[in-house]
Amino acid sequence: MPSNGDRTGNELVLERTFNAPVALVWKAWTQVEHLMAWWGPKHHPATEMTMDLTVGGRWRACLRSVEDGRLLWMNGIFHEIVPHQRLVFTFQWEEEGERGMETVVTVAFTEEEGSTRMVFRQVPFRSTTEREGHTEGWSSCFDRLQESALLCLPAGSPPIP
Repeated sequence: MPSNGDRTGNELVLERTFNAPVALVWKAWTQVEHLMAWWGPKHHPATEMTMDLTVGGRWRACLRSVEDGRLLWMNGIFHEIVPHQRLVFTFQWEEEGERGMETVVTVAFTEEEGSTRMVFRQVPFRSTTEREGHTEGWSSCFDRLQESALLCLPAGSPPIP
């Protein structure tokens, strides 16, 4: 269930509950082949991604506009990785100015009776405009994640490696 959470000040907090066990939601966040299915909003899906899922490891991704083909590159570094519980990484657009400002993303996962509650936090933003742009973007990403094949596996399916 989507929730816009707290969007006050310089931080963005979004909460979602996915009808999937935490192990699957964790895989969706930590394996490139699954990230490619949902990373980027519907109108800017990911076309490339690399990731070194280690503390101090880097990630980099490219989104492509469906409307005009414009490429948007972003990157960051992993600061904390607690399997099935928590991811902390930096996020930075590869552009000059405010859009190039580094933010910190913290994603917490809690299993609740077979479902996964995810709390997503990104901070700081210098303007409401930037924060609201990320609110729209991440909300679209999480809609795509909920609809991804990984989270829509029928009961009794073999586990995904």
